[in-house]
Amino acid sequence: MTFTHFNEQGRAKMVDISDKDVTKRQATAASSVKMLPTTLQQIKQGKIGKGDVLAVAQVAGIMAAKRTSELIPMCHPIALTGVNIQFADNGVDELHIEATVKTTGKTGVEMEALTAVSAAALTIYDMCKALQKDMVIGPTSLVEKTGGVHGDYRREQ
Repeated sequence: MTFTHFNEQGRAKMVDISDKDVTKRQATAASSVKMLPTTLQQIKQGKIGKGDVLAVAQVAGIMAAKRTSELIPMCHPIALTGVNIQFADNGVDELHIEATVKTTGKTGVEMEALTAVSAAALTIYDMCKALQKDMVIGPTSLVEKTGGVHGDYRREQ
């Protein structure tokens, strides 16, 4: 097995993507925050003291996607062409988060999508922690990705 993130001396390196083709790439990731029904109701009714939880979480997710290479050491800085974050709830005790990230470039945006949903989930926790400290984040996973040399991927349900 060849490890792509190590140099000849066994030290970490960023993969060279100079010779890769520029292609359209897209990735979608998902996460969730499980909470008490009363916490979810307060979010939906806009009664959280820190403000509009979903609006702030959406902006946090977008900002995080744009800064992924600053957080994850071996990620390349990528010019994103689109980031969309959506929320849905199960009507009882769980808030679902999905982020779709797009680019036209030489490397994929899976990490950007995963970072976006993670930051959105953490923001929801932060804004609601005064109400409930035992919220549970996750699972977090890549749902699908398109483009690139490794082709398309879709997570099986």
